[in-house]
Amino acid sequence: MRPGGTGFGCTGTWCRWEWRNRVVDSSSIEVNRRARRAKTDQLDAMKLVVLLVRYESGEKKVWSVVRVPNVSEEDGRQLGRELESLKKERTSHCNRIRGLLASQGVDVGAGRVGIRRGLEAVRLWDGSALPADLRARLERERERLELLEAQIQTLEKQRRERVAEPVGRALEQVRQLLQLRAIGMNSAWLFVMEFFGWRQFRNRRQVGGLSGLSPTPYSSGDKLQHEQGIDKAGNVRVRTMAIEIAWGWLRWQPQSELSRWYRERFGKGNSRSRRVGIVALARKLLVALWRYLETGLIPAGAELKAS
Repeated sequence: MRPGGTGFGCTGTWCRWEWRNRVVDSSSIEVNRRARRAKTDQLDAMKLVVLLVRYESGEKKVWSVVRVPNVSEEDGRQLGRELESLKKERTSHCNRIRGLLASQGVDVGAGRVGIRRGLEAVRLWDGSALPADLRARLERERERLELLEAQIQTLEKQRRERVAEPVGRALEQVRQLLQLRAIGMNSAWLFVMEFFGWRQFRNRRQVGGLSGLSPTPYSSGDKLQHEQGIDKAGNVRVRTMAIEIAWGWLRWQPQSELSRWYRERFGKGNSRSRRVGIVALARKLLVALWRYLETGLIPAGAELKAS
């Protein structure tokens, strides 16, 4: 949704209009909570104009203005997203081949290596050869799988080459994240290209909110107080990767302040409390990585890689 604002300026005898666009998150626009209310395009337009006036007058929390990436920033996300898509396709092909063989009583083992080894000399449970049509289908599946492998290797090589000779602030941030233990190429690339590279965070609350890891408390008096969990309203890719990296952070950065905080707070709890705690750790870790990229301040107690 793009409600626009205008400005008028004059220089000498010439006057011109200056147009400014505000891209707004539609879910952040306040609405009347009555069960039945009037709803027309004219009423919606009037409501947007009123909210725009309030926003331009200094009431910044009246709605959420979206930061739109430019052409180069949007293009920087394509390589990582294509890699993600190709890897999902690779998993689908592997599962399909394994399922077709399992239906005939053939177990090729776990992993893609087992699939390739199983197709070389596959026999049914009684030692007979595979039917002709099934073998032809498996061969075509393997050809598509090999094509995906080649494309994935090509994209990963391009990514390594760009990071080796960085051009631009985003690639420099990728190299900076790679200096920390527990941070690999996939996570560093995703965090920068999807999150830190072009966003303009002002505080830690914005980092937690955009990642969808912010708590949502419910409090109405002394008796009605409970936690509703995280809002999950942010970037799904970043939230998933942050939780995965939080588990890795406990393993590869055991002496860091964040790891010690987690062990003291949730280490002695049951499995549910540890899962709840890892979400809190993921939010704290994202904030620490944001400060590390902005100020160069290494997370307390964290270790850098040897190379």
